[in-house]
Amino acid sequence: MHVGNRWRSPAAFAAVCAALLTGCQSGPGGGTGGDRPDGQAATVSPAPARPSGYGAVFLAVDECSSFGRTSFTEVSCAGERAAARVVARHDGTARDGPRCPATTDFVLHISEQRPSADEDGDGGVPRGYACMRHLQPPHPGDPGGGGGPRTIVGDCVYDLGDGKVRETACDGSGRREPEFKVTKAVDARSECPASTALYVRLGGTAPVGCARPV
Repeated sequence: MHVGNRWRSPAAFAAVCAALLTGCQSGPGGGTGGDRPDGQAATVSPAPARPSGYGAVFLAVDECSSFGRTSFTEVSCAGERAAARVVARHDGTARDGPRCPATTDFVLHISEQRPSADEDGDGGVPRGYACMRHLQPPHPGDPGGGGGPRTIVGDCVYDLGDGKVRETACDGSGRREPEFKVTKAVDARSECPASTALYVRLGGTAPVGCARPV
């Protein structure tokens, strides 16, 4: 789930919607933990040894991971343990690096490792993060899905108070009913339609989300 601040129209401009890239999610419901889709923290560690054919880089683009309660491992995308695919992979931290694609379901943060056996034989796996997409629905990162590390057009939110909002499923299947829906992304608040009741910072090239009551 994405948590952020809100801007009430026509109230003062406030910082909103810092993406929860410090976590991972792996299922349709809310909550916390390494195997649940709410954007909460999880760390992945490379397996000390594995069959060849998974690629030279740990969790590279188009490779797949399994889901586990305490760790994630790279597995063959054709295997029965495969649960999510890497759609983008970057070194460093998600806070400082490129943003994940809009419909990313969750983010895996990869801690730097010095295993006795690693994927390319250099003695280490660098710190980085992988933007993940479930192999099967549901996809919380889709518009209106109620989760994912980013808030995008088509997503719904509810008021947390104290100038903050949280994303929830637009179909009402989440733990909270939706109160607002982001209908447009624009450069500035002045470009939002008259029906806008909430301004949400989305980031990117069109950073302001225009949200109306639902």
